[in-house]
Order: sequence, then structure tokens, then C-alpha cells
Amino acid sequence: MSRFFYRTCFGLAMSAICLAAQAENWTQWRGVDRANRSTETGLFGTWGDNGPPLAWTAEGIGSGFASVSVIDNRIYTTGNFADNQSVVAIDAASGKVVWKSAISDSAPQHGYDGSRSTPTVDGEKLYAVSSDGAIICLAAKDGKTIWRRSFTEFQGKMMSGWGFSESPLIDDDKVICTPGGEGAMVVALNKNTGDDIWTCAMPSKDGEVGANGDGLQSGAGYSSPIVSEGAGVRQYVQLVGKGLIGVRASDGKLLWQYNRVANGTANIPTPLVEGDYVFTSTGYNSGSALLKLVSNGKGAVKAEEVYWLESKELQNKHGGMTLVDGHIYCGQGNGDGLPICIEMMTGDTAWGPIRAKGSGETSTVYADGHIVYRREDGTVILAKATPSKFDVVNQFMPVYQNGSTWAHPVISNGVLYLREQDKLMAYKLK
Repeated sequence: MSRFFYRTCFGLAMSAICLAAQAENWTQWRGVDRANRSTETGLFGTWGDNGPPLAWTAEGIGSGFASVSVIDNRIYTTGNFADNQSVVAIDAASGKVVWKSAISDSAPQHGYDGSRSTPTVDGEKLYAVSSDGAIICLAAKDGKTIWRRSFTEFQGKMMSGWGFSESPLIDDDKVICTPGGEGAMVVALNKNTGDDIWTCAMPSKDGEVGANGDGLQSGAGYSSPIVSEGAGVRQYVQLVGKGLIGVRASDGKLLWQYNRVANGTANIPTPLVEGDYVFTSTGYNSGSALLKLVSNGKGAVKAEEVYWLESKELQNKHGGMTLVDGHIYCGQGNGDGLPICIEMMTGDTAWGPIRAKGSGETSTVYADGHIVYRREDGTVILAKATPSKFDVVNQFMPVYQNGSTWAHPVISNGVLYLREQDKLMAYKLK
């Protein structure tokens, strides 16, 4: 064997190892720690005038606004079909549907028809919430149902009639979900069996109002829970109809509640967690707040408001927020989604809001020093993640767009995934 042949083979092997090391699975809603940040590098060099090259477009995944989870050679999402709502598995190399497994007995009927829940993958199992109110555990390999629970068992309720929209959280042996019942606002189930571990009660109180003076609705919101270790207590932070809450992980005790951020229509964005701090925002003329979690006795926590931003300063409707190096990147305005950058600890505006290309709500994802913005009209913008200015590098319109583009973008294993109703587009970033 020649030295040249050996060096070539060795170089190719090392390149493959380096690429594999840089790749990252996206196992749940908003990725690792639900922070909406990818650690992959070496991205964005393939972008031309029309964006990055399209690898494939998957079809037949059902209608809906759910994003995707990506694990090695499989992609998972949910979609509505003529007779049911299903979890769909897609081959990452070809875009072909591998299996489809129903998670509802019929196609759910509610405002804005379609799926919402991004499946959460944990080893050989995956978990999803149907928009008609059920949590299901499936085998990731073939979609076989392992267990199923209905939110009606917990007197489940949504704050309005647009369907349950949560992506369940896996924490140790627990799966955390939000039925929205007064006696079971948040529940912890055994992730292997579906059996109850604890329920968190949150009784309704008359006269509660949000920042815009509207009466608040009981029930679950349209957000998904995240883990916080604020004030030294492991807890689940969730945005529900009555506002933001903290639930102790060990026993389901309601630790604290912050109503000011709530509105009476739909509380949607997943909050941001950073150490002892939580940042929250909602649309419908509400606003935003930074909270500090402080100890309030043995195992107890209280939330103290650090600052409040009025709706004209920052209100994020449903595009979500991404925290990078102390700054929050998101869309501003109820229905506008104008790109903006806020310093988290002070609430000061670094730049924006910007009337960028495209229109409507804006969702984001961070990777490799950049933010990818996806506008409601389908426009995709690549900009540097810097608080100094809105620094656009590239922008393009995907090959397919239909109605309101609300599914959040995902970057995983060197690919940008854009869900658009019954189709999923895969753009190569490496």
C-alpha cells in the first residue's frame, strides 16, 4: 500500500470523524435544554444567491405546524390526515416516510386545524401530545404504541379553542405534560409505563388579570415546559392560561406564579432560563418580564420581578425567543414579528425592531455564530448573531410555501429543516 493511498484514506477517515463529532441530534422541541441553540460548526458556507442547496423535499407528512426532531438517520414530526393525527418518521437520507402511527382516533377539530406537538425522543421511545388532548409513548423504531393517557383523566382544559400544542418534557424517569385541569395543571408520569407520579394543582381565582387588563383564562397555554435550577431547586417552568408558574420537580408542588405576563387569548412562547433568571414574553398587547428566582425557605422558591417591558417595547406572540451571549433574538409585535435584539439582564434594546424582508411572525434558531430567521410568509434570513446591528448575510424564499409559515426551523446534523404543512424541506448546510 502506497504512502499516498494510506494518507488519503487516513485523511478521509479523520474528516468523517470530525464531521460526526460536529454533528448534533435535535431530540426535542427547541433542541438540547430547549434553548434553541445548535453547537454545530462549519455551517453556512454552502449558501448561494438562492440559499443553501436543497437535498430533498418530503411529502405526505400530514398538515400541521409542528416542528421536527432529528436523531441520526430518522426525523420525527406530527401531522393531520383525513382520519387521524399521527406521528410520522422520515428517513433523513432520502426524505421518504418510514412509518406513520396514529395518536388520535379521528382528525382533531379546532381552530387552525393541524398538528402542533414536536415529538420528544428519549432512547428507544418517543412522546407526543395530540392536539385533542392525549399524551402518547411510541417505539421510535416502528411507531408501536407503548402507552397512552388522555387529558380528560385530569379534567384537561385549554385556555382557548386552538388545540393542545405542547411538546412533552422528559426529565429522568418522568415525562412532564400540561393537561390544564385545576387539580392537575401539570402532571408527571412514569415515562416507561405512563403511571401517575404526581399532579400539580392550580385552583382558579376570580378577578385575576394580565398586563393588558384582560381577565385570565384557566387551563393550559400553548407553551412547553423547561427545567430550571433557580434558587437551587429543580423545577419545571411553564406558561399556562393564568401566567408563568414554577413546579417543584420532586413532588409537583406549585412554587410560584407570575400573572402579569398572561393575556386572555393565548400564552405561547417557551420561556428562557439562565441560572436563577427566567425571561418570559407573550403577545396580544401583553409584554415581557425578567424574573429572578430566590429561596423562600426549605425547598421553596419565589419569583421576583427584575423589570417589565410594555408591549410596545417587546411582545413575542408565537415565534419564540433565542438567548445567545446574554442577548435575546426574536420577533417583536403582535402579528408583525419584526426582528429585534434585547439585552436580557437590563431589558435594553440593542437594535431593532427592523422591517426586514418578508412579513408576519418570525421564528428563529441559532447555530455557528448566526441566527436563522423564518418569517410567516416563508422568507428565510441568515444574520450574524451580534448585538451591534442586524447584520444580514443572506436571505431566500424556500421552494415551497403554503399559508402561514409557523413551524419553527431546525438545524441538525448539517441540515436546515423547514416544515411547511404536508411537506418538509431539507437544505444542506455542509
